[in-house]
This record gives sequence, structure tokens and C-alpha cells, in this order.
Amino acid sequence: MVQAPQKEEATQNKFEKFKSEKDGLAVREELEYFANIGWEAMDKTDLEHRLKWVGIFYRPVTPGKFMMRMRLPNGILTSEQMQTLGEVVQRYGEDGNGDITTRQNLQLRGVRIEDVPDIFRRLKAVGLTSVQSGMDNVRNITGSPVAGLDGDELIDTRELVQKTQDMITNSGEGNLEFTNLPRKFNIAIEGGRDNSVHAEINDIAYVPAYKDGELGFNVLVGGFFSAKRCEAAIPLNVWVSANDDVVEMSRAILEVYRDHGLRANRQKSRLMWLIDEWGVEKFRAAVERQFGRPLATAALKDEIDWEKRDHIGVFKQKQPGLNFVGLHVPIGRLYAQDMFDIARIAEVYGSSEIRLTVEQNIIIPNIPDENLEAFLSEPILEKFSISPQPLERALISCTGAQFCNFALIETKNRALNLIHELDQQLEMTQYVRIHWTGCPNSCGQPQVADIGLMGTKVRKDGKTVEGVDLYMGGKVGKDAHLGTCVQKGIACDDLVPVLTQILIEQFGAKPKS
Repeated sequence: MVQAPQKEEATQNKFEKFKSEKDGLAVREELEYFANIGWEAMDKTDLEHRLKWVGIFYRPVTPGKFMMRMRLPNGILTSEQMQTLGEVVQRYGEDGNGDITTRQNLQLRGVRIEDVPDIFRRLKAVGLTSVQSGMDNVRNITGSPVAGLDGDELIDTRELVQKTQDMITNSGEGNLEFTNLPRKFNIAIEGGRDNSVHAEINDIAYVPAYKDGELGFNVLVGGFFSAKRCEAAIPLNVWVSANDDVVEMSRAILEVYRDHGLRANRQKSRLMWLIDEWGVEKFRAAVERQFGRPLATAALKDEIDWEKRDHIGVFKQKQPGLNFVGLHVPIGRLYAQDMFDIARIAEVYGSSEIRLTVEQNIIIPNIPDENLEAFLSEPILEKFSISPQPLERALISCTGAQFCNFALIETKNRALNLIHELDQQLEMTQYVRIHWTGCPNSCGQPQVADIGLMGTKVRKDGKTVEGVDLYMGGKVGKDAHLGTCVQKGIACDDLVPVLTQILIEQFGAKPKS
């Protein structure tokens, strides 16, 4: 077992101290005990922090009702798995739901600690895990949502994503080699031409590139969002083949980060801070030593040359006679019955496969031509449309204050209501990506949006009210880059006229008569 070297006691922050006292993954063996004593009797550090190592998140705003974060590599699950997750949240009535995340993942809400051991048994029976999905671990690994389906794809990312997750988590059983990173860590593997995974915001991103006639990946490193700093990933000047070298490169970078990443200051513990301190050449050299053989220099250019697609609608697959259909899920929220309905239509009309996207939507693949008409007549498609309104289509939102104690404002319901109002008032000539995030942690990724809204508190009429800071200029797809904050402290109640003006002046919207 390899563990990260510990810093001197004087330099340890509180997180490093409690990690050195007991590895977060150790709570796996205590779940039955926690279920018996109840959450109120638990050790505070176990409750608020270590449970996250097994994907269980205490939420002070909903005491006794936990969030559970799954691991769904490449955003793929089966009808049986979706049915099981629906059954989990169904037990909790109005408190239970599942949110699709911006990492092609699902977070379940309403979970009670007394149910966790049984939930884990049920998840294992259908091949699901939530291990190492929170705190100082690698998050869900993203890949192209149409991997293996798209006739224009370059590399099918599914196997590489699964192998990388298996390496990090010991095939879902938990891996002590990677449970003590300095901070969270994101990995993305892109196989298409349109940067569907937002490579620039990941700690490691693999983007397709030809090197001496062979198709593989250029490697980017260091992208991240935090409350104090946001940076786009930079080239490592490394190219790897589209094989297990991806897995071994991920391992090498993680080991360097684990063993040398900055730990004294939590605000400076992400990978880019280490790259800043060392310089990219020293960092590359350390990765090469860990990799164990010379690294090829990067290809001169990558193959990201398409604008970003959202995959909403009906599309032909590269397999003759088959189609995939992208369903728009408003603000990414699913309730138990929604999950049952999605599981059923995937099984009846497709191949029992379901895919999630970083835009918080759903793809049902492998629908034969002869099943398509009946599929499109299913009542669930009235809720999850294949042709949503222009502004609603590209709306993204984090969890918000309803369930998250970090959020400064309510996001999901407010975002949806505001977008409906704007869609009713304006005639749009293009899609506009509007992202909401409840706090500076940026789970809703406002920096990659055309219009980003970050929650804050503002003063209005002598009172403190919910507001946002306005970001603009983010771009995804080819030539991706981060947007910047252009205006601070807009009260949420004042957003409709502000956004109306922006949409008319900068995005060609026209008022409806």
C-alpha cells in the first residue's frame, strides 16, 4: 500500500490532520455501526467528512437526509441500474430525487444513514459503486456521451474510461493508493471532434491527436475551478497511444500529485498550483520518471475542430438501422417515476442502455428504425423533450441552496422559472448557454458559459438578498476558453431585464410581439 507522505504537523491543515488519523475509506467497515447508532451519534469528522470517501454526503440544510454520489464512468448505466437507483430514492418521497451532474453522473438525495448498508448491497448486486466519489479523490471520469455510436468519432473512450476508473478505485472495491490526494481531481477522455467533455476544465484531459500517422491523445493538465482561482488546462507536451498508456499516464500523474502536491493551504492544493511551483518542464520530467519510460512529445495539433454539440434530438448511429435519441432534462433533475420511465423505454425500445451528458441530459442509444416512431410517442418525452425551447435547451444549474449548504442562493428552480419567462418574451435565433452556480465553488461551471451566473449575497433596499455575479465569454468546443466576471452583485429579482438586454444586444434575440 502506497500512501502520500505526510507533512510536518505544524504545516498540516485540519483536513490533512484528520486524514492522517484515519483514512476516509476506513468508514466502509463502520457503515453497519453508523446505521445502528444513527447520524446524530456519529463522530463529527466521520459524519461531515469521511463518509464522502464512500460517496455519502452529510447536508446541514437537510439534517438526517444525505446526498449519495455515484460513479458512472463515461456516464453509462443500464436500465436495471437506473431502476435500482429509482427504487432507492422512491423510498424518500418528496425528499428523494436524482440529479444529473456536469460530470455525467447521478447524485441521489434524501438518503438516510440507516438505509446505507442495504443500499450498498443493492448497488453492488447491479454493478454500481459510489466509492471514492467525494473529498480528496478522483471524481467521475468523463468521456464522449456518444462513444461507440457516432459515425464521426475518432476513438471509442468507453473501455479507457472504465480501465482508468478501475485502476483508481481497485475495480470499485476501494484503493488506498489514491484515497489521500491533496484535493479533488478530475479526468476526462475525449474521443470525438467537438470537445464534449470540456477538456479545459480537467486536471487531466486527453484529446485526440495524430502523431506520425497514429491516432492517440495529446495530454492537457491543470484545469480547475475553485473559489479563489480558475484556470484552463495547459499542454503537458505529451502524446500517448490510445491504449493502456492512457491508464498508466493517469497513474503516473496522480502519483506525482499525491506525493508532491501542496497540502498546507487547501486553497493552493489543486494540481495547477504544483505545476506553477515547479514549472511544466520539471513536472513533465517527474511524470516521465513515474511513467517509467520516455514520453513522446505532443502532436503539433489536436483533432478538436468542431463546435460543441448537445446531442438533443434524433440521430443516426454508425450501426446501420439504429438511432440514438437525446432527451432534454430540465435542470438535470429526475424523480423516482422519471427514473422508472427512462429505464423502461431504454429496455423496451433500445438495448437497455442509458447515457448521461455533461449538459445534464440523457441519451437513449440503439433504437432500431422500426421502434423509433413508437419511442417518440412515449408520454415521458413530453417532459423530457427532444426539441426544448432555445434558452431552456442549454440551461445548466448546480444543486443550489435547496440541498447544498455551500450554496448562497437557490439555483435550480429559480433558473428554470427565469428561463421560461425569457423564452416566453424573446424570439431566439441561436442557442445561448446559461449556467447557474450557487457559490464560488463553481459546480455549475459559469466560466464555460455564454452567460454565467454565480450566486452571492447583495444589498437591495437596505436588505441582504440573493444575487449573482455575471460571467460572460466562456467558449466550449474548438478553441475553448474560460469567461470572466463582467458585473458583480446583481439581485436575482432584477435579472430578467438584465438578461433580456444582454440577449437582445449580444445574441440577436428579438422581443415577441
